[in-house]
Amino acid sequence: MTVNSTRSRRIPLKLGFNHVTAVVASLVMIVPIYLLVVNSFKDSVQSRSMGVDLPDSWHFDNYLAVIDEGKLGQAFANSMIYTVFATVLCVLCASAAAFVLARNRTRLNRFWYFFLVIGIAIPLNYVTMTEVMQVTHLINSQVGMILLYAAFKIPFAVFVIYAFVHTVPRDIDEAAIIDGCSPRQLFWSIMLPLLKPAWITVGVLTFLDLWSEFIMPLYFLSSSDNWPMTLAVYNFFGIYEANWNLVSADVVLTILPVVLVFLFGQRHIMSGITTGAVKG
Repeated sequence: MTVNSTRSRRIPLKLGFNHVTAVVASLVMIVPIYLLVVNSFKDSVQSRSMGVDLPDSWHFDNYLAVIDEGKLGQAFANSMIYTVFATVLCVLCASAAAFVLARNRTRLNRFWYFFLVIGIAIPLNYVTMTEVMQVTHLINSQVGMILLYAAFKIPFAVFVIYAFVHTVPRDIDEAAIIDGCSPRQLFWSIMLPLLKPAWITVGVLTFLDLWSEFIMPLYFLSSSDNWPMTLAVYNFFGIYEANWNLVSADVVLTILPVVLVFLFGQRHIMSGITTGAVKG
């Protein structure tokens, strides 16, 4: 009885501690976003303190000024082009590679799998990559950034999808082949739909990561016409660093697509990670 009563007292304490921890963690993430949103509607004088109080008068024209003066329209289009096309290319290439490597587990394929996955831990050599981009005439181009973004995220994508392929029974492949499916039809018509939780997970995480990428565009894009949102915000902050209301509005517009994509894909992220973690 004593042991049971002690355990029963510990459970509410543990739940209370977990709830407090969750609330604190939520505040740490929500408060900065709240400060940005609130101060983006203030005038330049009231926003200098970056306080939590609501604005005395709401200045919705701050967002119009930011879009016009910060050239965010072009930067937003560039970010969408880089991120969307790179994400699609990454997911397709990683799905095909993971399917082949997982279904044909030879020593050579095992080597190629580890060769790809090790790219998660190895940092990018910007000096060598700059030379490669210059030789291939891909530097300061949209196509070059798309290919670079996709190649940068393929190791992680292969790692996640490879683990998920093992959860799909081989009997499905054999039945499809008996019914007359070619290897190409097997991948596109059978395997790719079954891998939907995995490639949605990879797609959302890749989109979130690439949208906030700053270093690679800084190195490989010299023309401001090709800058994504991250460089546009950096340039805008250097010009309007005294106007925190405009800077806040600029940052809010930058993080808005990330928040929307995360809210849309968080359920798929959790299901994809938990399902793919069953086997590796």
